[in-house]
Amino acid sequence: MPHGASAKYHTRSGASANMTTVPKVRLYVERPEEKNWFVHVGHVTERGRWRTEPHAHPAYGQVIFVRNGRGMMNLEGSRVPFDGPCALLLPTECVHGLDYELDADRWVVTIEVVYLAQVNAKLQEFMALWASPRVIPLVYCADAGMEFYSLICSLKEEAESDATGHVIGTEALLTMLLLKLVREVRLADTGNESATRNDVRVVERFRKLVDEHFRENLPLQDYASMMAVSLVQLRTACASAAEQSPTKMIHARIITEAKRNLIFGDMSVEQIAFALGFADAAYFTRFFRREVGQAPSQFRAAARQQSQRKALSQ
Repeated sequence: MPHGASAKYHTRSGASANMTTVPKVRLYVERPEEKNWFVHVGHVTERGRWRTEPHAHPAYGQVIFVRNGRGMMNLEGSRVPFDGPCALLLPTECVHGLDYELDADRWVVTIEVVYLAQVNAKLQEFMALWASPRVIPLVYCADAGMEFYSLICSLKEEAESDATGHVIGTEALLTMLLLKLVREVRLADTGNESATRNDVRVVERFRKLVDEHFRENLPLQDYASMMAVSLVQLRTACASAAEQSPTKMIHARIITEAKRNLIFGDMSVEQIAFALGFADAAYFTRFFRREVGQAPSQFRAAARQQSQRKALSQ
């Protein structure tokens, strides 16, 4: 890791003042008294144009089914168009904003993060599906949108049911929904079929720990110890299931967070460096340039210029 373990405590006077970061949003649940939910399905009924500013959901992932209508998704600083019927897949921590055009009919499936990890461990392609946000057009057949709509309705009914076996039924329907998305994007054709289910589970646990500790400059041995595996097992699992080294996965998580702060926040490069655990801004700048090919200040300026040009073209 390229940054000092104690660096996050080395902030200058006033460094934490007036710093804007990506908003972290908690789930709005239609029935808030239900505290033990693990899957929630909601139908958004607002009419007219509807827009949200960029935000993230650390505690859950989402599948938004746009039955009809179109719009634009602000995805990690890039504007991505979508047109129903389609599914918008938003992993945990994914920074996104949504701009729906008039009267878009949409359903939102929200999956609690711990339960999502359990579901993903069933199939390597599920992990690949959730590895990055994406727009998935539902075009596998003429009635694809109707099929997905029917499945969403069944999932909502089962998730809200108190009937015997409703948890198993909900899991089965959610698994089928994700399987339809996997087949549509044909992730199976690009995945590493040699990865074992155990490798997939190890990598999923490792990703979760990285999300929790990437600012702390932990040695790989500490991650392996927390997972009760050897360094060799950790490296082998990452190579098999993620096709990356564990160090590269940690670096990628740091870069993702750095980009988010550069695009959406108003912290200085030095403040971002300290927030990410780097001992000094120069070290962070060298690390960022090596991984991205640009200095942080160059990346921020280019991203904002691109955003301004697209806004003017609307």
